Amino acid sequence: MKFEMHKGLSFFCGLAACLAVLISTAFAEEVKVGVKNKFVGLTADKPYIYVIHEGRSVRVQRVQDPNYELSGYFAKTIRPCPPHCLKPISPSPDVQTYGEVEMFQFMETQLRDGSGMLIDARTPSWYKKGTIPGSVNIPFTQFNKEPDSPEVAQLLERFGAKERGEVGFFTALLEKWGIIDTKYKTEDWDFTDAKDLVLFCNGPDCGQSPRAIRGLLATDYPADKVKYYRGGMRMWEFWGLTTIIPRSSEEQ
Repeated sequence: MKFEMHKGLSFFCGLAACLAVLISTAFAEEVKVGVKNKFVGLTADKPYIYVIHEGRSVRVQRVQDPNYELSGYFAKTIRPCPPHCLKPISPSPDVQTYGEVEMFQFMETQLRDGSGMLIDARTPSWYKKGTIPGSVNIPFTQFNKEPDSPEVAQLLERFGAKERGEVGFFTALLEKWGIIDTKYKTEDWDFTDAKDLVLFCNGPDCGQSPRAIRGLLATDYPADKVKYYRGGMRMWEFWGLTTIIPRSSEEQ
């Protein structure tokens, strides 16, 4: 009798174990399907955003394929150093570094209302391969000319800075006394209405946007109006975020 009870108990335990495995497997499959069917957003409260690129609306979102893996150039981590050495967190102590969430916020605010500009500082050959929606291509070489050159002056005006010209005696006196705010004014330029700029290139081992930022600061462009997206195209593509081929490249 004791043997029969032990045998029955073993059978019952075996059945319970099988049921547990079946339930666990079913639950895992349900979770798997749920995850697969759930939209992958940008943040917990932001599924996607819209930006204007070359006159057309572009939706920026994550790749929805759960098997997505980064491939191609940006999946390769080993490059000759120099020149592909890891760069500091910021090109200058006074320049704020952006991550992806800050990028989304900037794209929905300053970029949207025109008070900001997103700059792809890479050479045109890189830009044509794909860029972040809403960006414009201004190669870093254009920022590295002499600060008082006509080319740099043209850039500053494009960013909303105004050449001051000759300052009157009383204006200069009021500025000296602090009655007139001179926070964004230099001897040659008024940056009061200058745009907030975010510059990026290929990623943490790319020196093109840091060089552009240092060239920009050499013109006395306010550091608090300049931001650095250090992750660049490498991290943008790593997270499966939308990229776009510039229309000018499509037509070539």
